[in-house]
Amino acid sequence: MQLTITPENPIEWFALKANLIPVPLLHAQIMPVVAKAVLEAADKGVFEATKDKPQSVDELAAHLQLHPKALGELMGLLTALDYFHYENGRFALTRMARRFVLKDDAMSVYGMMVFNNRVVWEWMNHLGDYLKTGQGIQYHETLSKDQWAYYQQAMVAATGTEAREFGRRAPVPKTATQMLDIGGSHGQHSVVLCRKLPALRSTIIDLPPAIEQSAPFLARQGMGDRVVYQPGNALTDDFGTGQYDIVLLSSLAHHFTPEQNQLVTDKVAKALRPGGVFIVNEFIRPDVSTKPDLVGSSTDLFYGLSSTAGNYQIDEIKQWQTSAGLKPHKVVHYRSIPSRAMVVAKKP
Repeated sequence: MQLTITPENPIEWFALKANLIPVPLLHAQIMPVVAKAVLEAADKGVFEATKDKPQSVDELAAHLQLHPKALGELMGLLTALDYFHYENGRFALTRMARRFVLKDDAMSVYGMMVFNNRVVWEWMNHLGDYLKTGQGIQYHETLSKDQWAYYQQAMVAATGTEAREFGRRAPVPKTATQMLDIGGSHGQHSVVLCRKLPALRSTIIDLPPAIEQSAPFLARQGMGDRVVYQPGNALTDDFGTGQYDIVLLSSLAHHFTPEQNQLVTDKVAKALRPGGVFIVNEFIRPDVSTKPDLVGSSTDLFYGLSSTAGNYQIDEIKQWQTSAGLKPHKVVHYRSIPSRAMVVAKKP
């Protein structure tokens, strides 16, 4: 998936083709305003306030206690971005906005938007230092209790769409009875597989602060003792021997160095039963010599900034698995999420 500039008339088309449009100005001036406007709109409750019926700027301003002029400017931009339709002096949510930015929709990314606005936005100020030193923020070590709560809300939001496809397409043994979900605090991947496989039970190992903040989300799934927590640390804890048919490492490899990922994979190989599968679920770092990839390259930089490591290529993930004695089995590219894949290996 690419972010492109689309001309709307022949003059703009010619100017773009003739290299007369200052594209870096759009990136540097327009896009930061766009991003912050969307985040603040979610955080200030603008989308929720228009959920039940269209609202005028004055009505919204009074309800949200915001400045009418400033809010009017925000609403104009959000309309241009297709979050709202404007008709008869009132703003109504678009179909896209209703699905993805309202709190209660199963596919909502509202939690991620609030986390990005209240926590991540400040991280971007450190990008210059990261480019000089190569040392990321390592945020897991510094999050406050409130920030952990925002973080877990964001993880639930980020995996809402993915978990559905994961449940349908993950190549797992149909007879599996035991699963280890490493770093899967919110439990959405474990839940969808346990619902698919009636005999399956899953143990989620994660850091204690992550479990504390995510436990209410899992409780709402009503999975009882079929999905349970085990406080721990993937880098230091032993996973046991021959205990699991499925081991999932989702959105965690990008926090670890190659050496740490090899360490974890070695422990996973020991913990798997023969015929068991190890799924590394990640955004994939693109090869810059091939087709450009906005999602893969932007998440690579972001995870480098936030955790020092970054994304990995599929061959690198396969190498950890092969070195641990596992046999590469399948790569499943998500249809709903660009640049994301399950890299699956099986224990002989």
